[in-house]
Amino acid sequence: MVTKTYIAKKIVCLFGFALALLFAFSQKKNAAILLPADTEKEILKKAANVVPSKAQLRWQQLELTAFFHFGINTFTNKEWGLGDEDPKLFNPQHLDAAQWVKVCKDAGIRQVILTAKHHDGFCLWPSKYTEHSVKNSPWRNGKGDVVKELSRACKAAGMGFGIYLSPWDRNASSYGTESYNDYFVNQLTELLTNYGRIDEVWFDGANGEGPNGKKQVYDFQSWYKLIRKLQPAAVIAIMGPDVRWVGNEAGKGREQEWSVIPVTEMNADSIAFHSQQKDAVFKPKTGMKGEDLGSREKIKSATKLVWYPAETDVSIRPGWFYHEDQDSKVKSAQTLMNIYLTSVGMNSLLLLNIPPDKNGLINEADIKSLNAWKALRDSVFKQNHLAGATIKSGSTVLSGLTDNNVSTSVSLSALQNEYIVEADMKSSKVFNLLQLQENISKGQRIEAFLFEVWNGHNWEIIAKGTTVGYKRIVTFKPLTAQKIRLRILSSRLDPNLAEMGLFLMDPKTGIE
Repeated sequence: MVTKTYIAKKIVCLFGFALALLFAFSQKKNAAILLPADTEKEILKKAANVVPSKAQLRWQQLELTAFFHFGINTFTNKEWGLGDEDPKLFNPQHLDAAQWVKVCKDAGIRQVILTAKHHDGFCLWPSKYTEHSVKNSPWRNGKGDVVKELSRACKAAGMGFGIYLSPWDRNASSYGTESYNDYFVNQLTELLTNYGRIDEVWFDGANGEGPNGKKQVYDFQSWYKLIRKLQPAAVIAIMGPDVRWVGNEAGKGREQEWSVIPVTEMNADSIAFHSQQKDAVFKPKTGMKGEDLGSREKIKSATKLVWYPAETDVSIRPGWFYHEDQDSKVKSAQTLMNIYLTSVGMNSLLLLNIPPDKNGLINEADIKSLNAWKALRDSVFKQNHLAGATIKSGSTVLSGLTDNNVSTSVSLSALQNEYIVEADMKSSKVFNLLQLQENISKGQRIEAFLFEVWNGHNWEIIAKGTTVGYKRIVTFKPLTAQKIRLRILSSRLDPNLAEMGLFLMDPKTGIE
């Protein structure tokens, strides 16, 4: 017989289970609310449990993406068009999007982003909302669509595909009026509905004058809602809530790069942030260019925390669009390797611009450098000297730290107020590069670490570091050792170490 007492107990149990689920969910999401009464310990716990969304995690694990700055500027030899260009100038007679994708894939790049419309307003697809597009060019007899050709090439190659759509439009007569926001939404809708899956939508903050001399108040909130509705798997970058700009275009990240940072504005749909492009900028809501964005000092007085990782953008050439006189100025493989170490190796994603030329092809000078860069990376990272080593924390043997799987990790326990990992490689090895990775699906936690080697008499400090995050690479002079030690001096809760590696890099390739 079911009694009232039995029912009451069941209700209490179910309520308790629901609360437990709610608590578990609240401990693992990409934002956190901080309360005035929270202690430092509670703040650190909340920060340690902020994790990337599914789309952010996929994006971070790409490591390398490419930008294709291509459009009417390619044919006018300009970086910023005025919006008054004749569409008939656009005529890449040998355009081959499959070649673009193959070049990138061969270089180890896993996603590309196309400038579907730059500030000049010229559209690389036949938008029905403007005449300033490929439909009025001689290319493909006015029937061409660069966005379609590239999206299909990406799908065929298993490559991620993203779009850049400039909010600033120097051609649209409605720019600077309320109707321009409708115009922009219409164009964004075309791109988000006619070309299959979109993995990244990239907005910059350029906000100059239009043809009428007016500036536009951008309606980012409605744009975010539209993207979430039409392409929910896409990350919204730079002027968006998912990915932020690292703060420079030199390919260099921060020594202390936190993916969990304080924000001043946050709601269910978006976070309003900023970007920069020359002197035309969208005024920032939050300063994002400091050397420290998320340390204990920065988060202790915050009201909200969010997972907001950094993207480092840089061009393979001095300019962003193709210019023939820059064919001899393509960055070398060694320079690209340095950029990799200071971007991906500093908990950032690298977005490398590779501009197609007037023929509609990636130039041979760029291809040569990209291939050499890929060969260089392969040569450096082909052999992890810790593979096969005995790795311990105290008396506990650690496994999985060299399996090249960032979704597996070991949760370290403190030993005398530190987290210590020791490795015996069984014979002496020569190396000059340390690589560490946290399992960021469980949060970013490491705040400070030391790397040491046993010199036969005592432990010698070789390198110091702060944050790790998705990936941290530390370089030093070549040395020979059999035993090494990692001491994590400070962490927000127990760290989840996913990967650890020692590699040998030609000293001539080191950071300049």
